[in-house]
Amino acid sequence: MPDKRPRGYQPGWRPRPATRELLAAVDLVLARFAGQLPLTIRQCWYALVSDGVLAKEERTYKRLVEVLGMARRSGRIPWQALRDDTEISVVPVAYDGPVHFHGTLLAAARDFRLDRQAGQPVSLEVWSETAGMVPQLTAVTDPYGVPVYSGSGFNSLPGKRGAALRAATGGHRAVRILVVSDWDPSGVHLFSALAEDVTAFAAVDVPDTRIGFERLAVTEQQIADHQLPTAPAKPTDRRSFAGTSTTQAEALPPDVITHVLRTAIEAHRDLDVLAAVLEREEEQRREIIERLQALGGSSHGHSTEP
Repeated sequence: MPDKRPRGYQPGWRPRPATRELLAAVDLVLARFAGQLPLTIRQCWYALVSDGVLAKEERTYKRLVEVLGMARRSGRIPWQALRDDTEISVVPVAYDGPVHFHGTLLAAARDFRLDRQAGQPVSLEVWSETAGMVPQLTAVTDPYGVPVYSGSGFNSLPGKRGAALRAATGGHRAVRILVVSDWDPSGVHLFSALAEDVTAFAAVDVPDTRIGFERLAVTEQQIADHQLPTAPAKPTDRRSFAGTSTTQAEALPPDVITHVLRTAIEAHRDLDVLAAVLEREEEQRREIIERLQALGGSSHGHSTEP
């Protein structure tokens, strides 16, 4: 039997009244969290659950996935507003010729940055159990020069050893890893396994560096403060867990996680040191651009392209 599911763009999509009501509710969610886009679909779903639009049932999540898929295919919702999964790609670098290459160098020069963690008392990293949240978290951390790593590192041996090796090459006496993970047996044990393994590797690779871990979200206090939707722990998961219910990190409203993350970063930043780095960065960026522009002018009319 042929697969009749929609493929490609669907400009002629005409949703039913109930679907139009759901999309109107989605519009409100996207507008509310415009500063934190793109959202994952599950974040959108949790917001709709909190708004009383959808019941917290897996069937409503599956329906939302289908509706948002058609909404994007039809142009009803912008593609860039939502993020589904992490896409991994490797694209060969190529240029049209010397002029294109020079233009690329100029574009790169405009993005020139120094290490914005240089001179800080502690080096920071953020780890997210949910890979789909990485772009959203990066929007907060990027101005401070703080990297974000996806959840695959939680149970990846190379990922955990890599954190220790970064500490070895970073030149900081102290490293702090800020963690965003689910509040459930899996998330709690992933956090403890991460802390124990990275600490053990670091004890050998960087014995003079202090490495600390801080669980930013989700916490029981956040669950209570924001009345987050919960579910009972799976009866098949017999690992020790102090909580009475579970909550996914994506249940925390995006603006709240933004505030929590920014507050945590600034608690460990000397903002005067950061300001000095940014000033030096701007001066050096300007010098590089001026030199490249001069180089482009001196070579004008001397292209080696056929």
